[in-house]
Amino acid sequence: MKQDYDVLIIGGGLAGNCLALALQDTNLKVAIIEASTREQLHNSPAGDRALALANGSVRMLDALGIWEHAQAQATAIKQIHISDQGHFGKTRLSAQKEGVSALGYVISARDLESSVADLVEQAGIEQISPARVIGIAADAQSAHISLKQGDKSLNLSSKLVVGADGGQSTLRKLLDISQNITEYQQTAIVTTIKTEVAHDNTAYERFTASGPLALLPVNDDYAVVWTRSTEDAEQLMMSGEQEFIDTLQSCFGYKLGRFSLTAPRRSFPLKLIRAQSMISERSVIIGNAAHQLHPVAGQGFNLGLRDVMQLAEIILQETEKGADIGAYSTLEHYAMQRKKDHDTVINFTDNVVKLFSNDWLSLAAARNVGLSLLDNLPGAKKQLARYAMGLNTRMPHISIRR
Repeated sequence: MKQDYDVLIIGGGLAGNCLALALQDTNLKVAIIEASTREQLHNSPAGDRALALANGSVRMLDALGIWEHAQAQATAIKQIHISDQGHFGKTRLSAQKEGVSALGYVISARDLESSVADLVEQAGIEQISPARVIGIAADAQSAHISLKQGDKSLNLSSKLVVGADGGQSTLRKLLDISQNITEYQQTAIVTTIKTEVAHDNTAYERFTASGPLALLPVNDDYAVVWTRSTEDAEQLMMSGEQEFIDTLQSCFGYKLGRFSLTAPRRSFPLKLIRAQSMISERSVIIGNAAHQLHPVAGQGFNLGLRDVMQLAEIILQETEKGADIGAYSTLEHYAMQRKKDHDTVINFTDNVVKLFSNDWLSLAAARNVGLSLLDNLPGAKKQLARYAMGLNTRMPHISIRR
C-alpha cells in the first residue's frame, strides 16, 4: 500500500517547522498539520516569552538557513553574571574569554516563530491548517491519521508521524504516552523592562530564596523571567505597576539603575514534565511534547532543537540507505541517542531549582562557596560556559542548500 506521506508533522510551531525545513532538500513527501491559523499562533501570549538561544543552537539554526533571517531581531549575550541574593557568591562568564563572538542570543519567541514560518511558506512545504488530529492507528507499513477540518473529515497515511504539538500534545495523548510530573509550586512572571543603565549585552541570573530571577538583554531592554512561589506570583500579578516594579527592584538591586515596565506581565505555572516514552509504533514525539523544563537554565528550546536535528539526521541517514524511516528499530535508535542529553539537561535543571530555590543556611553557604570557587577555577568555569553555550553534547550535522 502506498502511503500519502513519508513524514507527517503534527504541530506548526518552532519544533515542527524546523524539522520540516531540515527535511526540505530530500525527496520525502512531508506535510505539517496545525490546529491553529498562523494569525492565532502569532497572537498567542506565549509569543511574548524570551528565548535564550545557546551558541550551539545558533549554529543549528544557521545550518537550517534560519539564522540569517532571524539574527536582526536577536540580541547577543556577551557576558553572564550569576549571583545569589544576600550572599557573596558570584560567577561571571565572558564570550571574549571563551573565544566566541557571543555566549548566546536572546530573541522573542514570536520573532523567531515568524522567521521560521516565513521560510516554511517560501519553501513550499505543504501545510494542512487549521486541522485537528482526532485519531491515530498503525500497522506494519503505515500510521493512519484521522483529521477534522471544520465540518470535514480527512484520513491520511504516513511512514512516520512526528508529534511536535507542544506541552498539551494531542498526539501524545492519542498514543496514550504517560508523563512524569514534578510540581514546583512556582510560577514564572514574564515581562520586559527598561533600565537606566544600558545592558551592555550582559545577562543576569540572580538566585533568591523564592526562586531565580533572570534579566536577558533583548533589543534595548531586558526581558524578565522571574520565578516566585505560586502564592507570591498571584499577588504580584494583581499588584499595581509601581508596586510590582518596586518589588522587582528590591529583588535585583540598583546595579542597572531604576526599572520601568515596557510590556504587560504574563505568568506561567512551572512544572517538570517528561514523557515516559518518546516513541510508539511509527510515531515519535519531540520538543515540548516530550519534555517541559523549569526556565532557570534557559535550556528548554535548546533541548527541543537538538531533538529536531537528531531526528532529522536519523531520517536522512535511513533515507540514504533506502531503509524504513518509521521502523520501530529506527525510532528506538533515536530515543537511545536522545536519552543521555535529556537525562543530563533535565537532571541539571531540576537540581539547580532545588539548590537555589530555598534559603536553608547550610545550602546557602555551600552554593555560595561553590559560586566563588567556580569564578576562580578556569577549568570549571570553561565547563560551565560550554554547558551554557550548548556545546557539552554532540551536535547533529545537517545543512540545507541555500
